[in-house]
Amino acid sequence: MRALCWHGKGDVRVDTVPDPKIQHSRDAIIKITCCAICGSDLHLLDGYQPTMESGDILGHENMGEVIELGSDVTNLKIGDRVVVPFTISCGNCWFCKQGMYSCCDTTNPNAQIARKAMGHSPAGLFGFSHMLGGYSGGQAEYLRVPMADVGPIKVPDSVSDEQALFLSDIFPTGYMAAENAQIKTGDTVAIWGCGPVGQFAIRSALMMGAGRVIAIDEVSERLAMAEAGGAETINFSETDVYGELMSRTADRGPDSCIDAVGCEASGHGSADALLDKAKAALYLATDRVHVIREAIMSCRKGGTISIPGVYVGMGDKIPIGAAMNKGLTLKMGQTHVQKYTKPLLEKIEAGEIDPSFVVTHPAALEDAPQMYKKFRDKEDGVIKVVLRP
Repeated sequence: MRALCWHGKGDVRVDTVPDPKIQHSRDAIIKITCCAICGSDLHLLDGYQPTMESGDILGHENMGEVIELGSDVTNLKIGDRVVVPFTISCGNCWFCKQGMYSCCDTTNPNAQIARKAMGHSPAGLFGFSHMLGGYSGGQAEYLRVPMADVGPIKVPDSVSDEQALFLSDIFPTGYMAAENAQIKTGDTVAIWGCGPVGQFAIRSALMMGAGRVIAIDEVSERLAMAEAGGAETINFSETDVYGELMSRTADRGPDSCIDAVGCEASGHGSADALLDKAKAALYLATDRVHVIREAIMSCRKGGTISIPGVYVGMGDKIPIGAAMNKGLTLKMGQTHVQKYTKPLLEKIEAGEIDPSFVVTHPAALEDAPQMYKKFRDKEDGVIKVVLRP
């Protein structure tokens, strides 16, 4: 089959690789009909995620048609159209039974590597390094889906691929980010990052009753999409974000702040952002944590900071004293996708949201290397790339 493979920092290629095979009775094989490039894939492209190996197949936003099933998968049948969560979860361990699917205790065969880096291992993830399982991703013609009796959900004919695809990651991720923000009716929510996850966090926050959403970015197309979704906007390259947030909230600060940026915050716009970029270039730090600092300083006393943005290692000079003295709550984590797919599919079917709004660049799988670079460099108005193998 053809598949998009990682070959080193800045180097992804479409190669011919062996087709996946059933390896366990709970596996399924799907023919990929639609997949996407995620912002967290760019951390792989840029070399931020350790334990990648040359030839690894990327991609964790996947859907397709079931073409083969293991003997223990009885909830699906050949020909079903399914969307696949990016988290691989067993459904049986203590964490899965608590609904914390991204903390699954059993699906990372390389858990010992993750434990050394994190203290404990999270769930295995599709296409996201050997530390997190070494599972092949779905930016390919076919995908092996482990634990297929727990993860994939059937997509009704009334829902298009572009509407269903983002149930694999960014819609549940944006929704859980808003849920973690502990929004009360009428609250003001500030969201850093107007990429795809930020766009879904904006709409989810408003669905949960936020009175105002203030979205922060510098890319004009992203800011325009945020405004179309009901947000006020701040361009951080033109305006001091902390000062503007204080001005717009009578000096109290937002009730909740959401960091939808993660470890590669822009290396400009403030002195600490420039320092982060320099330290990362010199290997004196891994993650660029400017947004976390700014969110802690901006959030109102007693408020909540939600972090869906992906972080992979260490960041320094996080103002923990400010967070403690202001009485902030911090909630974060990889998304418990299986918890959200069915209720969010119901919202799509009911017409409460059409997730396809975020798609700006449909493309073929063979175009993936070029589209990765356009997405990373924010060229040609790219916000979300959808690939059709």
